[in-house]
Amino acid sequence: MFIVMNRIPVAEGREQDFERSFMERDRAVNQMPGFIDMQVLRPAEGRTYVVLTRWQTREAFQNWTQSAAFVAAHRQQSPGLVESRPTLEIYEAFSD
Repeated sequence: MFIVMNRIPVAEGREQDFERSFMERDRAVNQMPGFIDMQVLRPAEGRTYVVLTRWQTREAFQNWTQSAAFVAAHRQQSPGLVESRPTLEIYEAFSD
């Protein structure tokens, strides 16, 4: 299993907008071959949210990032929502 954690620093005062954008998002990723699931994690402290996705393989994730659906999903972001550039952390699970 391949796990991607996208750490997104949300601008101050825009937390509800960020959460709403995920609740109303296009769910095209759900239809991608190799996609397992997604969780959006609200920080206990601070404003850096984590979008955690699980994939069957690295290739499945890479196919998503190169798809027209990925481009469309990320084009819809509201200006000023994110404080700075998100960072990706990538992992491969080696045990259950």
